[in-house]
Amino acid sequence: MERAFQVDLRGIVDLLSRHLYASPRVYVRELLQNAVDAITARRALDGGAPAVVSIEPSEVTGDGTLRMHDSGIGLSESEVHELLATIGRSSKRDDLGLARHEFLGQFGIGLLSCFLVADEVRVTTRSARGGPTVEWTGLADGRYRVAPAERERAEPGTTVTLRPVPDMAQWLTGAMVHDLVTSYGDALPVEVSIAGRRVNSGVLPWQRGYPSPAARAEALRAYAERVFGFAPFDVIDLAVPEAGLTGLAFVLPVAAHPTARSGHRVYLRRMLLADGVDTLLPEWAFFVRCVVDTGELRPTASREALYEDDLLADTREALGGQVRDWLVRLAATDPARLRQFLMIHHLGVKALALHDVEMLRVVDRWWPMETDAGPMTLAEFRRRHPVVRHTATSDEFRALAAVAAAQNLGLVNGGYAYDIEIMRRLPLLDPSITVRGLDPAELATRFEPLDPVLEARIRPFLAVAAETLRSLGCAVVPRCFDPPVLPALYLRSRAAAQAEEMREARSAAGDLWSGVLGAVDATEAADVPQFILNLRNPVVRRLAEAPDPALASLGVQALYGQALLAGHHPLRPEDSAMLNRSFLALLDRAMGGRGAQ
Repeated sequence: MERAFQVDLRGIVDLLSRHLYASPRVYVRELLQNAVDAITARRALDGGAPAVVSIEPSEVTGDGTLRMHDSGIGLSESEVHELLATIGRSSKRDDLGLARHEFLGQFGIGLLSCFLVADEVRVTTRSARGGPTVEWTGLADGRYRVAPAERERAEPGTTVTLRPVPDMAQWLTGAMVHDLVTSYGDALPVEVSIAGRRVNSGVLPWQRGYPSPAARAEALRAYAERVFGFAPFDVIDLAVPEAGLTGLAFVLPVAAHPTARSGHRVYLRRMLLADGVDTLLPEWAFFVRCVVDTGELRPTASREALYEDDLLADTREALGGQVRDWLVRLAATDPARLRQFLMIHHLGVKALALHDVEMLRVVDRWWPMETDAGPMTLAEFRRRHPVVRHTATSDEFRALAAVAAAQNLGLVNGGYAYDIEIMRRLPLLDPSITVRGLDPAELATRFEPLDPVLEARIRPFLAVAAETLRSLGCAVVPRCFDPPVLPALYLRSRAAAQAEEMREARSAAGDLWSGVLGAVDATEAADVPQFILNLRNPVVRRLAEAPDPALASLGVQALYGQALLAGHHPLRPEDSAMLNRSFLALLDRAMGGRGAQ
């Protein structure tokens, strides 16, 4: 047996009017929307019909109410019963339930937003198709009544009267209504007046006529300062015909955080939809703020965001492409200004370069990376070095940059956001480009081995050094390399790092997994860190030839600790203990003691 749903009308009114909308301010937007749609419908029948919305705030009415009059098509009594008394029923959808694109509203619930500020809503309306004036009165508790109006309207149209909830009366005052009307309806193509004075311009800022390009640029910069609070670095014109979209993108003059979603100002057929729409552009375009008007993108039911569908996805891609094309044009026509832009917004451009070859080309040619020879673009770096080598972290770069530069190895700091990914994409520009991460052990192969005579002379010292560091799992390697001011270098190859991680995992694992990991660890036993002593350094040379083995051991311990610190390597407890012991013992010797280890 079929039954009808039981609907608590008071609950539905409360749900839609108090929970669908984010703020009471939207009531003005919804009233304006209904008025403009009514005028649009009337003009479809009579192109010469007036297009006027007149608002009387509470100071003008004198009884605390607000009245909004429009010269729209109005409603007949049957339409009042059908449309105003049925939540979700709208005259702005066709018989298939599809939204008619020339209207702003489509959900049949906009009038309920008035209950955010009023406990009584009265609609007095006369249809342009004929018939008497009808009055519909709705109450916040869900009741309504329909009756002939006490006074006939002289012209077709509608008057909405709001009687405020006692603590919401401030929302119906002239100052508040003026702010809301100029915010939501400044660009509407109808005359909107408050207390007899027109308050809207009726045009979007990029659609105004300007006497010159310079005047337009100045006016748009002033608009950005007023709306967004900044003078833009540049202004980009936007257009997506498929979405009926036109507008502007204002480039931020200061850096923005890449994870901060950009809030864009979106108009729907020249009615402000929202100021904080964050789904209009791709995430990488966080360095622009947009103002757009669209005729085809769909709003959500609350009309405070855009409905996520294929058209919005295509529009987002198209707008991202136009921002990207602006960057390409800037690179071609004004390199100095592009460099200025990149100094501010390089993160956004680098993020885009991960997906776009043209942006990769811009970064390759114009953005200076940190290299062992100083700031340098990747294009310039490749002219000097056939292989693009990069470190995995900034700490590794700082530890190895001077040594790499002295060996003319060529090294790029890969520790900054997106840099490694960008370098790995360089073969897309030229398949002959070789990119690889630097294995620190590779540096040792570039160092000069010792002269056999010198090596034989310092063999006792090398034996002392090897014995001193044996418990730390570190091999002592004597070499000669530049710069001479660097006494020692601690290098841990990728394989050595993996082997050490495996040993740590083995010690933390249970018996079963410890055996499995032990088998794997055994295969990596030869991969140990290297402590490379630089015999070109005067201090190391004197230490190596010193006759006192105890002093030699202390010196090796101190140099080992200094190499760990200089290379930003983590100190294990045993490393810290050795560093402390050697420091205190050397200090004791300097003061005349024996320097016991």
